[in-house]
Amino acid sequence: MTFDVERPADVFDREQEWWALSRFATSDSPGATLGFVSGRRRQGKTVLLQALCEATGGFYYEALQAEPAESLRHLGAALARYQQRPGRLALDDWDEALEVLLGLSDDEPAPVVIDEFPYLVESAPDLPSRLQAMLGPRTRSRVASRARLVLCGSALAMMGRLLTADAPLRGRSSLLLTVDSFNFRTAAAFWGIEDPELAFRVYSVLGGTPAYAREFVDHDLPTSSVEFDDWVARAVLAPTSPLLHEGDSLLVAEPSIEARNPAVYHSVLGSLVAGRTRHGEIAAYLGHRNSDLGPVLSVLEEAGFVTRDDDVVRRRRPAYRIADPYLRFHYAVARPRRDRLRRPDGARQVWRDQQETYRAQVLGPTFEEMARTWVRHFAAPERLGGEVSEVGRTVVNDRSARRSYEVDVVAIGPAADNGRRELRVLGEAKVGQRLGHSALGKLGRVRELLTEQFDTTRTRLAVLRRGLRGRAAAARRPDRSRPALHRRTMTAAHAGGDRTRSLPSMHG
Repeated sequence: MTFDVERPADVFDREQEWWALSRFATSDSPGATLGFVSGRRRQGKTVLLQALCEATGGFYYEALQAEPAESLRHLGAALARYQQRPGRLALDDWDEALEVLLGLSDDEPAPVVIDEFPYLVESAPDLPSRLQAMLGPRTRSRVASRARLVLCGSALAMMGRLLTADAPLRGRSSLLLTVDSFNFRTAAAFWGIEDPELAFRVYSVLGGTPAYAREFVDHDLPTSSVEFDDWVARAVLAPTSPLLHEGDSLLVAEPSIEARNPAVYHSVLGSLVAGRTRHGEIAAYLGHRNSDLGPVLSVLEEAGFVTRDDDVVRRRRPAYRIADPYLRFHYAVARPRRDRLRRPDGARQVWRDQQETYRAQVLGPTFEEMARTWVRHFAAPERLGGEVSEVGRTVVNDRSARRSYEVDVVAIGPAADNGRRELRVLGEAKVGQRLGHSALGKLGRVRELLTEQFDTTRTRLAVLRRGLRGRAAAARRPDRSRPALHRRTMTAAHAGGDRTRSLPSMHG
């Protein structure tokens, strides 16, 4: 049995996250329970957890990056304030601290939150094992408690290691919640920007991190496309802007990177925005051996800075991309020109000079990912020709023409009774380019090349374009002499892939 906890008015969106947290916090299950909350910094985890504790009378504690003795003193002071005692509660060790935390709720379920838990594990590596012992199935500390213990952290690699197969707390939790960045739709609503073009541009700079639109720019957002360039110069690229330095700060705040050589991680992210997305390409670009970069890419992936995208057609050919639009902007535009940005009026000059870099390395990749997100999460199945089980990108070789084709959006359906999977959509997604007959011809040729591997009888060809001063548009080929491109309806995405329209009698 659970109880609904009203979401506070100042918590924007996050309905699913709030439901999961309130359900966990009020669960009538016997004994203490354990939950994990993770997510990159600035996503609003602390706001959610503090609001949860305020609404339910729970205990919230944000850990320090400190030695164990200082952390215990700090926790003791927080416990005394919560229990309305004078001074602080003396805690001799972590066993005693965990006993006290689990004992905060013995009658009714209530959340007990430890935020930035990785800070404590850094200085007390045996803490997870001690907690495991406390939460044993028949231990007194667990059976006598109704605490809903939440361990939260922004160090994604370390939080992930707490749940690996051989980790002490593996299998002990009943909540695993990740707080992600807002998608484009939610971010635009959060900013209050209704103009699709302006929202797309702002998203390409800030991404969907809530704090970047509030504290980091002091609530200063452009109100029209005319203001956008001035806003980037004054709020993002100015030497005094926190956003100019945030990218580097995020990297060194990840313990698994800080303990190594951060320079190589910065270089790898720089190579990704330059278009070197495969393991071998990155190694060659940086002058490293392939074997040297494997651990670096793994850490960046575990920490949430990059994502590994497998080619959905040609398996075992993964490509890496920066996971966040803000980081993409940082490494493409801001970080390489930090010296110039410190000069008088440097922000305006750099921004004016880097428009082509911004279009090619920031706007283009951002829109491609938004198009895949739209197909994956927002497009109705009937617009795609049926259910979709996999969405991604691919590179297809054309041996007869001695060339290869890159396809930005590929949607594949589940296997049919005959074992063949249906190729639902092949799509081209571009910003500021006119896409017409040549783009559709390329997609038609790719469809022919994939006929043996997939069922392509109902494959739809989609051309998605984000105009720099207008809505996204879809190309149309009126020439009926090419019947292979004229079977069914093609779907186009508007406003960065969030609204749709069907264009009848188009290239299917």
